[in-house]
Amino acid sequence: MSAEAEEVLAADDARPVKRDQATMSDKVWREVLSWFWVILAFLFIEGTLVQARVIPSGSMEKTVLIGDHLIVSRFGYDAGIPFTNWHVPLWRNPKRQQIIVFRAPLPEQGFPDFIKRVIGVPGDRIKIVGEQVYVDGTLLDEPYAVRLPNSFDQPGEKFPPTAESGMYGRLRPEWAAELSKHVVNGELVVPPGEYFMMGDNRDNSYDSRYWGFVPRENIIGTPVRNLSERRDSSGRSALEAPVSHFLDLLSYSVPSESGLLSCATPMPE
Repeated sequence: MSAEAEEVLAADDARPVKRDQATMSDKVWREVLSWFWVILAFLFIEGTLVQARVIPSGSMEKTVLIGDHLIVSRFGYDAGIPFTNWHVPLWRNPKRQQIIVFRAPLPEQGFPDFIKRVIGVPGDRIKIVGEQVYVDGTLLDEPYAVRLPNSFDQPGEKFPPTAESGMYGRLRPEWAAELSKHVVNGELVVPPGEYFMMGDNRDNSYDSRYWGFVPRENIIGTPVRNLSERRDSSGRSALEAPVSHFLDLLSYSVPSESGLLSCATPMPE
């Protein structure tokens, strides 16, 4: 066989190998590309739409319990890059009595994420007398609030605190120094761009009473569904209850005709 013929045969033998190599390269590229879009979709959803959260403490009992798994909507409240500190506030603002997830203004703890209820929005005048919360001089209707028996004489049940109440020793030093600047006629006035938060479990909640206001840029979102397997008053599990039942969490802000601040039915336990 001539040398020319041998070269032709060698070229024919090499062609399938090249095709196989090209096919393998295409498969790897398609795999990388598909994972890229999956990761991009995850970052978009996690950073702008919804997040999954687990409740770590009992400060919101019995509205949500320790270990509950919540779906938190960020839509319109906040957008950011997951696993980083970069984020920007968006156009929606929290409403009074709405449950909110936010970055607590506690730098010594690394700005942890808290879940509390909005009690005061910018401009509100807040006063707590005994176990009763007043906003702008009107008693706040709070069927969700949980208090220990005879807790009306606890320091946190009288706010703003007086020097005789003994509460100042429990405040963060920065808040203790600043608090009096926001008190007018015995009421705490919420400044622009700030919110006053409290837990539903009033005697077991480390909240704005102790560390101050939450800036608007710290707001992350609001829970829209509880995925935990617990029964509501109708006997259905939380997973079986309609979505609209959980959207009640968003509606704690509508003033009634009588001037009392009303709220929707709390999320079922």
